Amino acid sequence: MKKILVTGGAGFIGSHLCERLLNEGNEVICVDNFFTGSKENIIHLLENKYFELIRHDITHHLLLEIDQIYNLACPASPVHYQYNPIKTIKTSVLGVTNMLGLAKRVKATILQASTSEVYGDPKEHPQKETYWGNVNPIGIRSCYDEGKRVAETLMMDYHRQNNVDIKIVRIFNTYGPKMAENDGRVVSNFIVQALKGEDITVYGDGSQTRSFCYVSDLIDGFIRMMNSKDFIGPVNLGNPVETPIIEFAERIIKLTGSKSKIIHMPLPQDDPTQRKPDITLATEKLGWKPEVKLEDGLMKTIEYFDEKLGTCICEKY
Repeated sequence: MKKILVTGGAGFIGSHLCERLLNEGNEVICVDNFFTGSKENIIHLLENKYFELIRHDITHHLLLEIDQIYNLACPASPVHYQYNPIKTIKTSVLGVTNMLGLAKRVKATILQASTSEVYGDPKEHPQKETYWGNVNPIGIRSCYDEGKRVAETLMMDYHRQNNVDIKIVRIFNTYGPKMAENDGRVVSNFIVQALKGEDITVYGDGSQTRSFCYVSDLIDGFIRMMNSKDFIGPVNLGNPVETPIIEFAERIIKLTGSKSKIIHMPLPQDDPTQRKPDITLATEKLGWKPEVKLEDGLMKTIEYFDEKLGTCICEKY
């Protein structure tokens, strides 16, 4: 049994990770400030005697004795990270510094949840870990994109200077149950709009692409990376199947049986036109690749939102 700290543990991905780590027989400490995390996501875990919840913001110091740290704390959708951009970048800089200091003190392994956003609007396609990215350092997305880039720098410098045991994963678009309905991400946006029979809003002409990875596949990649030997990353974790947004919207309408119509809105500033991971490194080093097919994962996600919203569409199937 390991004692494992998960920051951002009440969030979408963090709550799935907490559950998986507990199921594997570990003691889990979940830390969250509940800006975007939800108690609903982890309330079923509170009865587990090996689960502990601490309300805390990692931009402040935290003293614990642990074996591993999964650092997921940071709002990850534009609507949330642009709400308070200064706090967002502080979470990625001060927060990561605090977690690295903790890892250094107790000799814990720390995994940083980085992001495909470090590639910006990429000029390389698909994106390999060796690509340095094309990021606007003064745009409205910079608080998140540049914050995560600095977080990776801090991870590498603590490793080189202080021999901290680090792991860096770059997450591509992830979806599944427990996503917040108001987080502004394309999967939750489209599903909620379709279930409510509202117009589905596609930004731009919809030709921009994304690659969607189901959350259980991502968690599997996290754990493989944390327990890997002689490999610190960074490593891409995502599904290499690329989907144009307009086709994705049409698929959601079909799967929900919705009468929603697709409308087009202006493309936000610095919105990437292409996003597709090269997962060669993850396959070679971790033996990892996504297993859940997009349609299967989408149906599970639709069922989650259908129950949450009380739209009862899935009862027709």
